Amino acid sequence: MSLFDAYSICEVGKDASGIAGNIFAFGLFVSPIPTFRRIIRNGSTEMFSGLPYIYSLLNCLICLWYGTPLISHDNLLVTTVNSIGAAFQLVYILLFLIYAEKPKKVRMFGLLLAVFGIFVIILYGSLKITDTSMRRMIVGLLSCASLISMFASPLFIIKLVIRTKSVEFMPFYLSLSTFLMSVSFFLYGLLSDDVFIYVPNGIGTVLGLIQLVLYFYYKSSSSDDSREPLIVSYG
Repeated sequence: MSLFDAYSICEVGKDASGIAGNIFAFGLFVSPIPTFRRIIRNGSTEMFSGLPYIYSLLNCLICLWYGTPLISHDNLLVTTVNSIGAAFQLVYILLFLIYAEKPKKVRMFGLLLAVFGIFVIILYGSLKITDTSMRRMIVGLLSCASLISMFASPLFIIKLVIRTKSVEFMPFYLSLSTFLMSVSFFLYGLLSDDVFIYVPNGIGTVLGLIQLVLYFYYKSSSSDDSREPLIVSYG
């Protein structure tokens, strides 16, 4: 096999992994829909928190920026998945603002402005760095830290499952989508030789696998699965 053939196979594998990651990520993006159906039906956000959608929006914006040609080369599929993710999170936040009580509404609006403010600072600050390698490293570290914090968010659910010996609050398809998306972008990062992609998604793969193992181990202890996902995480 020639060097050119090996390179072509890697490129095909990279694109296939990225496309698969986009598809599996879509499963994560639509997972809060049952929650918002309930919110719209009841005309109230009840005890639901809007913070996961705020964190997810910031994560998508940072990773979207990292995937653009101004920061890293040939990462279009990172840009597309995070653009779609940011759009979904923004819709969820707007719905939350519509149906939340006034104190929650004011707090959420303030957090939304803070997210856009932080993103503008990151965008402007990184563009002021003339060294493209340094710019990529700084934005890459920010996106990596953001992704790791998102993938770590299910840890309290894992702890709850172990303590209660029940998977009632850990929806199977949400855990499966997280695992498959993480695996896909882990492979994408490896084939791209991009440490800022394969490290956080490698961690996400391990955590996703732990969730699936726990699900099947404790499945018999649960009466049925929760219909309202408690967490939203993606990469």
